[in-house]
Amino acid sequence: MKSYDELIEELFNRFPAFQQVGAGAYKPGLENAEALDAYFGHPHRKFRTIHVGGTNGKGSTSHTLAAILQKSGYKVGLYTSPHLADFRERIRINGEMISREAVEAFLLAHSDDAFSFRPSFFELTTFMAFTYFAEQNVDVAIIEVGLGGRLDTTNVITPDISIITNISLDHVAMLGHDCPSIAREKAGIIKSGIPAIIGEAEGDVKKVFVQRAAEVGAPITFAQERGIITSALSTTGKWQYESSIAGTICGELGGLCQEKNAATILTAVEQLQHLGYNITEDAIKEGFANVTTLTGLRGRWQRLSEHPLVICDTGHNIGGIQYIAQQLANTPCNTLRIVLGMVNDKDISGVISMLPTDAQYYFTQASVARALSADEVAAIGAQHGLHGKPYPSVLQAYHAALNDAGEDDFIFVGGSTFVVADLLKE
Repeated sequence: MKSYDELIEELFNRFPAFQQVGAGAYKPGLENAEALDAYFGHPHRKFRTIHVGGTNGKGSTSHTLAAILQKSGYKVGLYTSPHLADFRERIRINGEMISREAVEAFLLAHSDDAFSFRPSFFELTTFMAFTYFAEQNVDVAIIEVGLGGRLDTTNVITPDISIITNISLDHVAMLGHDCPSIAREKAGIIKSGIPAIIGEAEGDVKKVFVQRAAEVGAPITFAQERGIITSALSTTGKWQYESSIAGTICGELGGLCQEKNAATILTAVEQLQHLGYNITEDAIKEGFANVTTLTGLRGRWQRLSEHPLVICDTGHNIGGIQYIAQQLANTPCNTLRIVLGMVNDKDISGVISMLPTDAQYYFTQASVARALSADEVAAIGAQHGLHGKPYPSVLQAYHAALNDAGEDDFIFVGGSTFVVADLLKE
C-alpha cells in the first residue's frame, strides 16, 4: 500500500496544483464540480457554510470567524488555500488539521479511475474537505474561495452568508484586467436570498456588487458603511478596536490591513447573529485575541524574532503590499533588510515600485515552478532603485540577512506566499 507521502506526491503530480504551476492548473467552470458533487453525494448539504471570497484578507477573515465560532461552542470546519508547510493546513476542524489517515483513506478510495474526467488538484481537494467535514459532523464550515468566485469549485455550496473582502488587481490573466471585471467574477458567489457582506468597495466596483445583488435578490451590506468599529488603535504589534457590538476588542493580527478586515468580520458576525447563531461578546473578544492559537493561522505580519526584529507576511499583490509598505515605513529600526521573492504571474513592477529604496535587499526565489528567479527579481528591483544581491533559495537569503543584521535591525520576509512558506517550513 502506498504511504501518505507517496499519495500526496501523486496528488500533486497527477492533479497539478495552482500553487505549484499557476494558470496551467486553473480549470474554470462548474461542470466538474457539479459532477464531483453528485459523485460524493452532496456532502456540503450536511452542514452549514459561510463562503469567503475577495482579493486580499480572505485568510485572516476566514480564520478569525472560525475562531469566534469555535469560542461560541460550534464545531467549525475551515477550508483555505494555499497551504504554507503542510498540505493538511487546508482542511481543519476547530484548528486541528485533517489527519494523515483521513487524507490517505480519501485518496485510496477515490483514485483517478473513479472519474470520467481528470479533476484538478483544487477540485479534488475541495471535495476531500467537504466529505471530511460531513463525516466529522461539523456544525458549520467556513469555505474560502480558491480563485475568483463565479466559476470556483467552492461555488457549489449554498451558504448562510457570502463575504467578499475587497477587490484588487490579481490573477488578471484569468479574472480580468481591471477591478470591475475582477469584481464581476468574485460577485458570482452572491446567491439568491443569501445575505452578502462586502468589506471594501467604491465606484464602479461597488456598482458591480449592487447590480449582482439586485439581479439575484440578495440583501447586501457594505462593512465600510456600517461604522461597526468606532475607533482603532495599533500598538505593540496588535490592534485595539472599539466596536458597537462587542465593546473593546484586542486583535492579535497586527497588520495595517487588519482594521478593514475587522470591520468585515464584525459585520458578518452581526449578520450571523440575526440568522440565529449564538455568538457572544466574549466569544468575539476571545476569537480576535487568540486566532493563531485557535486556528493555526500563520504568515500574517507574523513576528518570528525580536532582536533583530523578524517579521514575515504573505501579502503579494498591490492591494496587500500597499499596507506592508506603510507598515515597513512606520516600524523603527536601525537598518531595514528585506528578503524578497515573487512569482511570475503578479504585477511585479507594480509591487516593487511600492517598496522602500533605502532598505538592503536579499532577492530570492521560492521552491515552486511559478517563482521568478532571484536574478530576475533583482534586475526588476534595480530598475526601481532597490539595491541588494540575489540568492538561490529563501533560506540562503534569510541567513545572509540574519548574518548581516544587528540587534536593532528589522528583517522583513515576503513578496510571495511561497517565500513565507519556504521560511516557515524550517
